[in-house]
Amino acid sequence: MIKRVAFMLILGLLTVWAGPPAQAQLDAALADFKERGDLRKQINNGTVGIVAGGIDGTYIRIASDLSAVLDSGYDLRVLPVIGEGSLQNVADALYLKGIDIGIVQSDVLAYVKREGTHPNIEARINYITKLYNEELHLIVGEGIDSVADLAGKKVNFGSEGSGTFMTSSIVFDTLDVEVEPTSFDQALAIEKVKSGEIAGLVYIVGKPASLFRSVKAEDGLRLLPLPYTPELLQTYLPAQLTSRDYPGLIAEGQNVETLAVGAVMAVYNWKPDTWRYAKVERFIEAFFGRFNDFRQPPRHPKWREVSLTAQLPGWTRFPPAERWLAENQIADTTNLRDDFQAFLSEQAPGVVSQASSDADRDALFEQFLLWQKQRQE
Repeated sequence: MIKRVAFMLILGLLTVWAGPPAQAQLDAALADFKERGDLRKQINNGTVGIVAGGIDGTYIRIASDLSAVLDSGYDLRVLPVIGEGSLQNVADALYLKGIDIGIVQSDVLAYVKREGTHPNIEARINYITKLYNEELHLIVGEGIDSVADLAGKKVNFGSEGSGTFMTSSIVFDTLDVEVEPTSFDQALAIEKVKSGEIAGLVYIVGKPASLFRSVKAEDGLRLLPLPYTPELLQTYLPAQLTSRDYPGLIAEGQNVETLAVGAVMAVYNWKPDTWRYAKVERFIEAFFGRFNDFRQPPRHPKWREVSLTAQLPGWTRFPPAERWLAENQIADTTNLRDDFQAFLSEQAPGVVSQASSDADRDALFEQFLLWQKQRQE
């Protein structure tokens, strides 16, 4: 603002000193200044910054898909930003200029609320939609046959503040297995597991994770199954990793039971009379309106797991997203429970036996929706 005022004063003085012959040049300079100011405003009003994850993760690929499908010049541009994990992404959505949306894990809101990191967080952060489930990958070296065998050993949880670190802490505390967490980047952690310097690593990422594509059977690594305890099923969903996902880590035709946590498109709860609210609203209209485009190749296969109407316990949906869904009457899935028993009968006995209560069955219902979709494809 100060620079603009100074520029206008200089132009005024030059007009007086230069006289009529230079007036055309001064008018052109003023028009150029105004045009650049208008362009700056147009670009900023149309750009939605999305902080995602690291270069090897699923978050950044999802953000890149959003950019590829939705970019339409100055009216709407999606700017993917490499992030540092769910906790930092929440902080970026709250405080960092240029960040409108953050992709985070669904358990981050409860964690932040419990820790008191950001006061009144449930009113300040909303969600646009739940995206998909991310699987917990627990990779170990030789000599480790169960989670209990990791007690007292070094296990990489990833960088402190990341979603993986957060969820790993919760899971191991719930299982009452005390390990020594390390915070190496995941690519380095794989090499340290191979060498025996650390016993294992945890990585929360949508399968199949590109980071593990280079792992070979002869490397001596394996994916360790996690027990489906009632305590864990109160927060997380059961999931499976297959040999098709990771042929170098799982024997052909075999499955590994694990847990999944939801990925969420989170947004700051902007007030309706702000320009940030308006541009996020335009993003939502474009994203929801073209949602079917994300289910087609070459977009990430995780898009086929997304249900725009999925509710997220403990979260509040951003009003423009709630309004769009109501106005467009997206089909609800609650009437599909009649087929739920068929899903349970096809799961591993460990899953069904733990689904004895209504709460456990509700937790499994979302996994059932993914199962049904796969049967229809």
